[in-house]
Amino acid sequence: MDFTPTEEQAAARELAAEIFADLAVPERLAAAGTGSDAELWKELCAAGLPGAVEDIGLLGLVLLLEEQGRRTAQVPFAASCVYGVLALAAHGSADQRERLLPGVRQGTAVVTGALRDTGGVRSRADGLLSGTVGWVPWLRDATQVLVAAADRSLWLVRVADARVEPVELTAPWAAGRLVLDGTPGERLGGPEAYEDVRATARTAFAGLQAGVCAGSLARAVAHTNEREQFGRPLAAKQGVQLRAADAHMDTEAIRVTAYEAAWRRDAGLSYGTHALTAAWWASEAGRRVVHAGQHLHGGMGADLDHPVHRHFLWGRQLDAYLGCGGEILAELGELIAKGEAA
Repeated sequence: MDFTPTEEQAAARELAAEIFADLAVPERLAAAGTGSDAELWKELCAAGLPGAVEDIGLLGLVLLLEEQGRRTAQVPFAASCVYGVLALAAHGSADQRERLLPGVRQGTAVVTGALRDTGGVRSRADGLLSGTVGWVPWLRDATQVLVAAADRSLWLVRVADARVEPVELTAPWAAGRLVLDGTPGERLGGPEAYEDVRATARTAFAGLQAGVCAGSLARAVAHTNEREQFGRPLAAKQGVQLRAADAHMDTEAIRVTAYEAAWRRDAGLSYGTHALTAAWWASEAGRRVVHAGQHLHGGMGADLDHPVHRHFLWGRQLDAYLGCGGEILAELGELIAKGEAA
């Protein structure tokens, strides 16, 4: 394994870091409320970053999402790259790639995914879908949504053809409830597409969680070095150092497991259980890290308007979106028991 970024991946990460640092500042994030930052999304697309994901692979996307997570930037970057760019590139027909990919690359089309609640949607032979998905991230920003039916077939649905009811989540992800009632869908890929897209999503959102945790920890370190108690910085206290050290190790575990799963996918190797492992670390350890970040801020951590609170909300939301640690561990255990872990 070699997780050293290629020249293209490193350049894309540096560009993303610069754009997020310039535009995803606390004042703009507060002004955005629960919606997305349209200007930031426009800048990312003008820089060609969504389209670059085809060339830099899943590992490259994980590197970009780390930068988004550090700033908790409110754009549908992860969703549109995973459920749009990578899903279409890997499983779309030649016609679908030619027809749909240009808009997703340019950001004029935004794709999100409704893959968690597969039991709630039924597909008919004529391609019409019925059912409800309780919540879908970034659905209010999307032009299309990738829906998983009960038989785990994947369908692209135009959001304009469905009913969307706004849903507010722990994190401000412009989410919505998706209601399908004889809604036309376009089949994407074959029987293998569902597992591949789900593993890709788990890996990518684990990378996003690594960035969220890194940002939370960086804020905590800065605060405890600046804040003094009895004439000494809080960071000089052993209890603070140990808590920060544990958070650092957890963050590194999330990062390295996400890197491994992404690298394996890009290398054409099996990576389903590796994606599950990354998701478990992102869920379990991610929750610990954002709690530690808030705790190390003391009373300031309880301020809902403090920037560190955004990391706390994102960390908890990603924990829920990835499936929560116990649920993921149960799935991984079943695969190991059946001898299907690879």
